[in-house]
Amino acid sequence: MSAYEIEQGTAVGVKAKDGVVLATDKRMAYGSFVMSRNAKKVFLINNRAAIAMSGLYADVGAILRYLTAESKYYELTEERTMSLYAISKLLSGILYSYKMLPFIIEALVGGIDRDGQPKIYTLDSLGSVSEDKYMAVGSGATTALGFLEDQYNDALSLDQAEQVAVGALRISMERDASTGDGIDVISISTSGAVKEKSLRLRVVEES
Repeated sequence: MSAYEIEQGTAVGVKAKDGVVLATDKRMAYGSFVMSRNAKKVFLINNRAAIAMSGLYADVGAILRYLTAESKYYELTEERTMSLYAISKLLSGILYSYKMLPFIIEALVGGIDRDGQPKIYTLDSLGSVSEDKYMAVGSGATTALGFLEDQYNDALSLDQAEQVAVGALRISMERDASTGDGIDVISISTSGAVKEKSLRLRVVEES
């Protein structure tokens, strides 16, 4: 198995008219072996930005440490929080600088940017960046994206966006063996409110 083909779990991002929702599953697996059913893969970077990741869990932790350290240093030196765009470009630079021995992750960076607008940036393992209204990355992304494309519209409220994100992950859990066990959600509103939620669930087929 090529390192470039290793994907673990699924992360989803949905932009609402009044905020952003990022959500991930809780399963940590390597191939068919489930190593943990309580792996956190979505994190706040500051009070205006969060990141959701899929991929190798060790690399998820390394990237989180890089970003939180740089974000805190920026706050100390500049006396303001790092913008969402700056965080996405910083992560892009980190990932590209390791392109010969890459971090095996895909990431969604979402939150409220300096202009007050909710935004989501998608990054692959080599640092390519794109801005999206909704996106899914990871082993269950294909299934999740089909659901997102059907359910998304520009008028979604933050609560509705959360329902769409959770629904996309539930669909992925039914079809992808590396996605499962629960859902972690972070919602950031344009008013500055941040909510974190954890849903414990297992997809069980009814007879």
